[in-house]
Amino acid sequence: MNVPWPLTRFLWPLSLLYGGAAKLRAWLYKRGWLKQKRLNRPVISVGNLTVGGTGKTPMVIWLAERLLAEGKRVAILSRGYRGSGGSSDEIELMKQKLKDRVLFGVGSDRYAQGRRLESAGVDVYVLDDGFQHLQLARDVDIVLVDSTRPLQRELVLPAGPLREQRSALNRAHIVIFTRAEQSKLPVNTMPKLPPFAVYLANSNLLGFRRFRASDQQKTLRQSLAGVYFAFCGIGNPEAFFVDLERWGVRVAGRRTFRDHHHYTPSEMDNLQRAAQRAGATGLVTTEKDAQNMDESMVLNMPVEMALFAIEIPEEQEFLRNLYNRLPVTVGAVAS
Repeated sequence: MNVPWPLTRFLWPLSLLYGGAAKLRAWLYKRGWLKQKRLNRPVISVGNLTVGGTGKTPMVIWLAERLLAEGKRVAILSRGYRGSGGSSDEIELMKQKLKDRVLFGVGSDRYAQGRRLESAGVDVYVLDDGFQHLQLARDVDIVLVDSTRPLQRELVLPAGPLREQRSALNRAHIVIFTRAEQSKLPVNTMPKLPPFAVYLANSNLLGFRRFRASDQQKTLRQSLAGVYFAFCGIGNPEAFFVDLERWGVRVAGRRTFRDHHHYTPSEMDNLQRAAQRAGATGLVTTEKDAQNMDESMVLNMPVEMALFAIEIPEEQEFLRNLYNRLPVTVGAVAS
């Protein structure tokens, strides 16, 4: 979200009101004047301070994989932002990665969704995009911060992308700086800020796969030959384009869309024409964007999906810290 600088001068008073209201709301929950609802099993929230683009979905997938490896029965609670029919691009991507190994509760009332899943024997809930969803009590708050977008330079909505003032980070238990591989700060200069623990996370390329791939094409390839036209509709498109350069993809042109954008046949036609004019032999996008493309669309050139995953170098320390913060209850994760 990039608001032109002249416009921020007019929106700044509204940002003060928005930030103040968010701070008051959090204070009312902290004091107990607004009541939280608690599920009967531990809840781990994964969220952020900004509007999209910090890597929440890959982090939720990463966390669910680790909990599953511990033999835990996991349920993911999500609002399903800009989705329909109880799903969204992010939900479909998580289902694609995690299959039927986890349960999903999708809806605006995450507490009701959690109660619905209790009878299935859930050990731990992962609350997707939950930092501002204060109605549901959580045991651990993990907040993601994009290393390429320092919070000190950002303003609160509507003048900037912040959902709350930076001081809201004090509610977090763990802060993860994502896209650390793109950060200009050396690893040893990342702050260790009380009262929360701080970790770094990298975005690692898993490989490329053809959209609508046949069985013979489903094997991941580690590189792309030829020239490609890049497009995406994600929270931080510039980070994706930088990743493509880092991964050695030759990009002849690029185009961005709104986060969670659903692609129409005419838009795909326009993208293919733009690619041809730029001398590209194919299109490349994110795995998340592919969830918003109709399988029946006519494509005259290949569309490649970049698949990547979160990596936390201090994984064992992070997991030990996380498990130690969870309550010791029946079915809960033990350290």
